[in-house]
Amino acid sequence: MDIRDMRYFYAIVEEGNISKASKKLNIAQPALSRQMKQLEDNLGVQLFERGSRRIRLTEAGQLLRERVEQILGLVDGTMKEMTGFNSGLGGTISLGTVTTSGATLLPNLISKFHSLYPNVTFQLWEGDGFRILELLDNGIIEIGIIRAPFDSEIYESITLPDEPLVIVMKQDECYCGEDPETVRLIELVNQPLIVPLRWKAMFIEWCSNAGFKPKIVCISDGIMLNILWTKLGIGMALVPKSTKELISDPALTYKTIVEPAVSTQTVIVWVRNRRLSASSKHFLDLLRDMARMV
Repeated sequence: MDIRDMRYFYAIVEEGNISKASKKLNIAQPALSRQMKQLEDNLGVQLFERGSRRIRLTEAGQLLRERVEQILGLVDGTMKEMTGFNSGLGGTISLGTVTTSGATLLPNLISKFHSLYPNVTFQLWEGDGFRILELLDNGIIEIGIIRAPFDSEIYESITLPDEPLVIVMKQDECYCGEDPETVRLIELVNQPLIVPLRWKAMFIEWCSNAGFKPKIVCISDGIMLNILWTKLGIGMALVPKSTKELISDPALTYKTIVEPAVSTQTVIVWVRNRRLSASSKHFLDLLRDMARMV
């Protein structure tokens, strides 16, 4: 198995079927199918479940996907490092971000960086915090934008200012909290709550300190999905305040949590003691400057 085989295999996994992958790779579909059959024969395992319009990986295929992602990440990362080794005026910066932080932080940041280094391009990955850290660990990305907490022994970081946490609820069911703008933590007693996994332990501790056990109906790190669940009336979602800037919906009400006020932090992380490309170092320098100005 060589790098070409890995890229072919990974393109199929990314695109979901051989037809789309063949167009992306600019090779004939029958030739790509033969290449994958030959790869399976060489490895002595079945990688794909046949008979479905969308590719499904076998257990062996799942394992190969993980390994190929790591290997290609290392290969591509090395190429990026070599491209921008001297000046950092070119190459590609690979970033991973959680949805809300990336949507609010990156547009302005990338715009400023692009004005300084117009020849640097970006490759962006989006997912929950655990997925972003996985991509970092595997060398697929150099920099991750996540929400606290994280393991400071593994990752170096730049921490941005605190951001309040809010409860979002349906407008026609706005019965939680007497104030139209805020909700006291104790007022969440017996309310159905949708809480991100990342904050579950902290949130339960906050509620315990306030004298009650929260009624959590769903644990999910998908902020957009949690908002959808809220609109369906399943529960009230705990989200960062910046979510309101992304999803302004007349059917929803956002209330800041008070007594006590609770908050989260956006954190820019990279793997400790791992060499960064020159472009990524410049990007982090700009981030530090912007953080100091806030």
